Amino acid sequence: MILNYIDWIIIILYFLLALLIGIKLKGRADKSLTDFFLSGRKLPWYIAGLSMVATTFAADTPLAITELVAQNGISGNWLWWSMLIGGMLTVFFFARLWRNANILTEPELIEIRYSGKPAAFLRGFKAFYLGLFMNCIIIGWVNIALITIFSVFFHIPESQAFWYVMIAMLITMVYSGISGLWGVAITDAIQFVIAMTGCIILAVIVVSSPEIGGMAGLKEKLPDRSLDIFPVVTHGGFKQAVGVLSISIGAFLSFIGVQWWASWYPGAEPGGGGYIAQRMMSCRDEKHSVWATLFFQIAHYALRPWPWIIVALAAMVLYPELAADQKKIGYVLVMRDYLPPGLRGLMLVVFLAAYMSTISTQLNWGASYLVNDFFKRFIKQEIKYENKEKAQKDYVRWSRLFTLFIMLISMFITSRITTISGVWNFILECGAGLGLVLILRWYWWRINAWSEITATVVPFIAYAIAHFYLEPYFGEPFTVNKGGYFFTVGVTTISWLTVTFLTKPTEEKVLIDFYKRVKPGGAWRYIQKKTQIQCKKISLLSLSICWITAVIMTYSILFGIGKIIFLEWLSAFYWLLTALIAGILLFIFIKKTDIFR
Repeated sequence: MILNYIDWIIIILYFLLALLIGIKLKGRADKSLTDFFLSGRKLPWYIAGLSMVATTFAADTPLAITELVAQNGISGNWLWWSMLIGGMLTVFFFARLWRNANILTEPELIEIRYSGKPAAFLRGFKAFYLGLFMNCIIIGWVNIALITIFSVFFHIPESQAFWYVMIAMLITMVYSGISGLWGVAITDAIQFVIAMTGCIILAVIVVSSPEIGGMAGLKEKLPDRSLDIFPVVTHGGFKQAVGVLSISIGAFLSFIGVQWWASWYPGAEPGGGGYIAQRMMSCRDEKHSVWATLFFQIAHYALRPWPWIIVALAAMVLYPELAADQKKIGYVLVMRDYLPPGLRGLMLVVFLAAYMSTISTQLNWGASYLVNDFFKRFIKQEIKYENKEKAQKDYVRWSRLFTLFIMLISMFITSRITTISGVWNFILECGAGLGLVLILRWYWWRINAWSEITATVVPFIAYAIAHFYLEPYFGEPFTVNKGGYFFTVGVTTISWLTVTFLTKPTEEKVLIDFYKRVKPGGAWRYIQKKTQIQCKKISLLSLSICWITAVIMTYSILFGIGKIIFLEWLSAFYWLLTALIAGILLFIFIKKTDIFR
């Protein structure tokens, strides 16, 4: 038997804890939509930051890391490490703006930034496209990951594992539906501590096993160059050397040069958005919003990855016979084969915690779009109620119904998904080129609703052309780091820029109101002249230096920790010294920006 009574007790206690937190916090969520979806805008930075980190640690994350490492060694992680650049941009250029906007959801921003029927259409469209369609696809692939884990771990058919996962999702729906974001955020913080503790324990146990023989034994048994953090430079230029486990220079450059600003991706939206924006808007004030997002970026990229990477490397040594499309389950096999009773239950709780932190956020966040940006905006507006307090309580009831609705749709979509990687590629490529509009809408007054509509729709057209016409013509697949992706980015960028200048600007009154409310910097001189408010001036140069030094600091911490783990002391010293210098510069220039006062 895989689990004994100690394991089952641990799992049951975990479920009870999540439900008790939900019941305890129910009273806070009942008051209004702001309380249900934004915790009454009272979250401290550390809870909001931990909630962001926990949400991005889904059940599929360790499996995805294991697959990336098996394919391209440690350097394969640049596929997502590159997104730190955009994440830090959000910290210094957008976190305070999201908090200043004083809105409930991301789509609500559309009608305070743009004007007219195009803005109303875009808001309603995004409510359904992101809150239901894209959200349910994300929940579906997270479900598929946990189904795979249960199937491999318990030696059961995936059809049986499906229903176990549905039970876990039902429990998650209950506590998140009862307590709103308060319950989601508090359980997220607890779940993150449980998840990281379990992952570290697993990494220590497997590296200490006789089959691995400690860190020295692991390094000796791994394929050539698999421990390289940076890609291999070859005589052929951008092509990867034969037999070397590393990404190519071309892939590396595409990740750090284009992907972080060009692509829309859940949890890594350029300029913030989705549940990251929800957490920023739920903070106590502008200062807490910035601190929460900064903590998230450092914890997400520098502190979390190594326990997963170590287990992934060990799995390469322990299970070399796994087929290419099965490499990801190496992580689960390590859990099953190397953990003693009690710790097996803990690791299952780790995956349940990772799963539930993601699902609870997706359900709450998705419901906020459907209620606030569709139901409330277009069907049952607050003006139709005689009593505003009664209206808010009614909206909260509808929020719980929409939470249930999203869960049911997600169950159906889960049963139809066949491959996680296929879904991931589709999402990344169909958001290619949208990112720059999401960034510039805050800092350039000329962006209008048609700009964002074009940047949302054109990637789908370019994606179809690239894969159904250009791919057969050139005779090779257009993956994320190859021609099709750059084709989509280029076509989308040219399209939305053209449309921007061919269409009328946003109405002047809307632009003035937006400027007074949000107080952005950048190319707003035309609007500045028409306002009577002297906005607090923040140096974009100082913000840029903060951004760059924060990126360098976080990467240096990440690489320094890795070098310590691999017992490379001199390299570790240089990386951590770089992190210290960058951190000092960051502290100096943060004070000059005035955003933390």
